[in-house]
Amino acid sequence: MAIEIKAADVMKLRKMTGAGMMDCKKALIEAEGDYSRAQDIIREKGKLVVAKRADRSASEGVVVTKIVGTKGYILCLACETDFVAQNGEFTASANEMLDLAVAADAADCDALLAVKNSEGHTVEELVTEKSGQTGEKCELAYYARVEAPYINAYVHFNKKLGTLLGFNKEVDVEVAHKIAMQATAMAPISIDVDDCPTEIVEKEKAFAVEQMKQDPKNANKPEAILEKIAEGKLRKFFEENTLLNQAVVGEKESIREMLARADKEATVIAYKRFALEA
Repeated sequence: MAIEIKAADVMKLRKMTGAGMMDCKKALIEAEGDYSRAQDIIREKGKLVVAKRADRSASEGVVVTKIVGTKGYILCLACETDFVAQNGEFTASANEMLDLAVAADAADCDALLAVKNSEGHTVEELVTEKSGQTGEKCELAYYARVEAPYINAYVHFNKKLGTLLGFNKEVDVEVAHKIAMQATAMAPISIDVDDCPTEIVEKEKAFAVEQMKQDPKNANKPEAILEKIAEGKLRKFFEENTLLNQAVVGEKESIREMLARADKEATVIAYKRFALEA
């Protein structure tokens, strides 16, 4: 004898899992009305979706941030289509995972995936469950945290890119916000010259030297002179690609100079940025 599944039962499971109405009904029928078993069935469906769509690109999604005291957190939950990404439930799931990150003060992505919610389910399981709910490949594309005396965050209006900035002391909120916006838009590779990755610096310097050698006008110039010219080009690279040395958009002064005008002792000491790439 088939068990009767009422609309109220389906709605209850939908609230518990966020899955579609038909998926909830099918799960309840298969589980013979057992909600716990029905939840497991929906999670299993998520695993099947993940396996089936492993080669698909999760290039859409949402970036969310949260600041709690001297700690800032940034997370990206990715999916396949903008349609799913723009759904309020998807953003709510991203924020739920971010809240778990904050509560556990998760150090990195691996640590966050192992964090459990109040029902004993890990974030990794919640991501898989989201695949079952949406029918798309979903993944925790990025997670990071920063710690600093003062933190500012900015997420672009499309929710696809965002930044966390940590300052060595409290600074004017408008100045901090402007710098966070610029970092989000201009994607500097580091805060300053000193923390620019060595491999990037060496690559740019070698590229500049090679450019000099390819120019006939430099054919007879000594290697030392070419090195000097390359260093000049490297300075230009730092001006364009390190946050504090970048020119403020639409202005002649640098970020460092703008920050010094607000507070001579203030500087940026932490920087995390993420952007979903199509």
